[in-house]
Amino acid sequence: MGKIAFVFPGQGAQAVGMGKDAYDSIEASRAIIDRADEALGFSLSSIIFEGPEETLKQTANTQPALLTVSVALLEAFKARGVNPDYVAGHSLGEYSALVAAGVMSFEDAVRTVRARGEFMEQAVPNGQGAMAAVLGAERDALAALCAKASAEAGAVELANVNCPGQIVVSGTAAGVQAIVERGKEAGAKRVIPLEVSGPFHSSLMKPAADRLSGVLSELSLNDAAVPVVANVTAEAVVGKDDIRRLLAEQVFSPVLWEDSIRYLIAQGVDTFYEIGSGTVLAGLIKKIDKSVTVVSVNSAASIEA
Repeated sequence: MGKIAFVFPGQGAQAVGMGKDAYDSIEASRAIIDRADEALGFSLSSIIFEGPEETLKQTANTQPALLTVSVALLEAFKARGVNPDYVAGHSLGEYSALVAAGVMSFEDAVRTVRARGEFMEQAVPNGQGAMAAVLGAERDALAALCAKASAEAGAVELANVNCPGQIVVSGTAAGVQAIVERGKEAGAKRVIPLEVSGPFHSSLMKPAADRLSGVLSELSLNDAAVPVVANVTAEAVVGKDDIRRLLAEQVFSPVLWEDSIRYLIAQGVDTFYEIGSGTVLAGLIKKIDKSVTVVSVNSAASIEA
């Protein structure tokens, strides 16, 4: 028997109306979404269900919204009796994984990611940072081009190593623009600027990481009941002190998603359940290894299937 991993999506997977069918038809899901409103002291649920999209897309709203929908679907899915051997999440999704592994309470997680979103938005003045998706480049060649562009134009770094041929870079507006213009030097077929409110997962996010460290230091965490594969190391972590440190580092470090999935497969995982909005991770995992099974748990219907 192969092993099972639960994986949870991050920013970019959000959609107005996500989780609504689960809220309407599954008591366990409704309870989580109601608890989010209570923990935050405002109606996150109305932003999730009604939008407008512009409001949902603000990082400080997107992060708690995606976490809430992932945990709401997870709570409903638990009734199926499927238990993971490992959990992982893409960037913000790591917090959903930590709730799944019993490391932090849902309330602590939703308040922390709301603060994380605010800190990330405030770390770099608007317009000074940027991100772009680079398609078709080799990782080492792109890293070398980033080093060159950083020296000549402005800081730019690998931010998300998602799957073969899809890497996101992040940094100063000028540094990212240099990659947009010169991506072909690293073998890129296309470089697509992303609509984001800051240069996430780059060294420019260190001020946000420092502030997040302060919040994390106040939280009471548990050791993970199920190993969590950390974005920063692409290896399993269980100890709460290691998790606390890695969560702060994660804000300014690249998300090693491709490496994380390869690590899980090497541990014997052959079935992935993507729990949360959309099918972004299913697409990435299939590009990493076509032979594994990926099931997207993104609606009430998919839980009841």
